[in-house]
Amino acid sequence: MTGSLQGRDITIIGAGIGGLTAALALARRGASIIVMEQATALTEIGAGLQISPNAGHVLDALGLGPALDAVSARSDGVVLHDMAGRQVAALPLARRRPGAAFRMVHRARLVEVLADAARAAGVTLRLGARVESLPEAELLIGADGLHSAVRARLNGAEQPFFTGQTAWRGLIVDDQPDTMARVFMGPGQHFVSYRLAGGLRNLVAVQERAAWTAEGWSHEDDPAHLRAAFAGFGGPVPGWLDQVQRVGIWGLFRHDVAARWHDARLAILGDAAHPTLPFMAQGAVMAIEDAWILAACLDAISDQQTALARYQEIRAPRVRRIVAAANGNARNYHLRGPARVIGHAGLRSLSRLSPALLMRRFDWIYDYDPLADTPR
Repeated sequence: MTGSLQGRDITIIGAGIGGLTAALALARRGASIIVMEQATALTEIGAGLQISPNAGHVLDALGLGPALDAVSARSDGVVLHDMAGRQVAALPLARRRPGAAFRMVHRARLVEVLADAARAAGVTLRLGARVESLPEAELLIGADGLHSAVRARLNGAEQPFFTGQTAWRGLIVDDQPDTMARVFMGPGQHFVSYRLAGGLRNLVAVQERAAWTAEGWSHEDDPAHLRAAFAGFGGPVPGWLDQVQRVGIWGLFRHDVAARWHDARLAILGDAAHPTLPFMAQGAVMAIEDAWILAACLDAISDQQTALARYQEIRAPRVRRIVAAANGNARNYHLRGPARVIGHAGLRSLSRLSPALLMRRFDWIYDYDPLADTPR
């Protein structure tokens, strides 16, 4: 720490994962932080998240490891299945990096951990604070999500496009031990599930369909629609679907990574800067990485605009690569016909004969340490 942030007044819009992580990281470096959140309470919105070691470095550095461990479940890796439930490939990611934590956590529990730590660090949380116009501030950080007002101020209006994919998200009770995230791949659709703490299991189901569904998490659907859409899946999927009582649905849209992340007094992070499709489980993780690098740049570089420029310079190449990887996974999970047969056969062979080679493809994601990516 250089002391550049000591006593600086910073306002953050959005008390989600990125906004609260930034608030905590900045407050720990001496800044005076106000977080404005339009919701009147930090509620149970959302479901499960996968927090891989690259974000874990940040959360551990902020002293949140024990609190996070208390509300999360550990994962040993990912298993890919075909739609009948047969194993295609296993990726024991945790075994490849002993001591690193792959955590599965309900979004609300992670928000609670971050909010408690932020308040303890002196951050002011203003709930029910709907932002009609951008407030004047020495530095205003937009952690305000997909429809960010701060992004719009910096970049103008954008036109995201519907990918032709719709996703359902839900939770069920499940006390059966399982340390793997599981992906079931079918033609034009796939199903993801993993255990959370507290005897819960997270379910995410994605299907290609022409019908448009609005973007966002808060649209409810009839669980019968989800069951009908995945009626052809086998293994444990039918039993899980039978337990679903409430389910959210949303359309998956592709957004460009923002061209401008800052000006002299505005900055954006997380989904406001680089929304991504949910096929690499890195959306929340990238927001956490952003928050740390932003705070480190502002601490290391006294000139604010220079610091913000360095933040974008460090972050933009990595997030573009992750967004592209997520787009690629959307295709790989939904192969049809001969491509599906050949693709699954290749994965089976590689998983059996050279699992390390298969997992090495993800090293650039999971082995990245934001703490080591220091601004210069």
